[in-house]
Amino acid sequence: MDLGISGKTALVCASSKGLGRGCAEALAEAGVNLVMNARGADALEATAAEIRDTYGVTVVTVAADIVSEDGRAQVLEAAGDVDILVTNAGGPPPGLWSDWGREDFLKALDANMLTPIALMTALMPGMMERGWGRVVNITSQSVKAPIPQLGLSNAARTGLTGYVAGTARQVAPSGVVVNNLLPGIHATDRAQSLDGGVSKAQGISIDEARAQRQATIPARRYGTRQEFGQTCAFLCSQHAGFIVGQNILIDGGGTNATI
Repeated sequence: MDLGISGKTALVCASSKGLGRGCAEALAEAGVNLVMNARGADALEATAAEIRDTYGVTVVTVAADIVSEDGRAQVLEAAGDVDILVTNAGGPPPGLWSDWGREDFLKALDANMLTPIALMTALMPGMMERGWGRVVNITSQSVKAPIPQLGLSNAARTGLTGYVAGTARQVAPSGVVVNNLLPGIHATDRAQSLDGGVSKAQGISIDEARAQRQATIPARRYGTRQEFGQTCAFLCSQHAGFIVGQNILIDGGGTNATI
């Protein structure tokens, strides 16, 4: 399918690896030029080089912490007038409700709610003036069904979801489409970290911890960055203009809900 976005430009955050990389690759395959951001310069440059070589698109890289004001300013300056924004940031650490204090919640809110909002606030006015734009926020299946040990993520990402619900409907008349993608467990560093925690807590191997988690997913496997990225690319396409303010699960059926 021709997504109709060849020649457009996208800012993809946290895109050197994992789900962000999957989104960057799928957009590049569709002919979209990229502004890629991540904290680690080495991994970012390696991924960017591979995407340039594979898809022949222009890729600008900015190694910076998108959560910090200085880092965000660097990224926005490099990005300029982008057509597509994919927000993404690593999730806060797991734990128990009794482990967290005010500072923990503020860090989670900064990363997983306030940073995406700041990026949308900066970039959507230009999209509205040009009459076309796409925003995809990578959030979590936890906004549909909370994950007990991920209370910080549950709180921050649900806050972002509420913000998007209203905002998406306000900008849609100007041709700007905003949606959220809600991943379940995918084969990324985040999954490795979570499985490592289970391994340590239960005294089992990483492979056993992974098998244990996969058994709870109806698809009986983890998702891949490639299939996640292709879904993101479709939401950024010319064909997704009537999908507004939605929260789309990509979780292998892991969220047990009718709607």
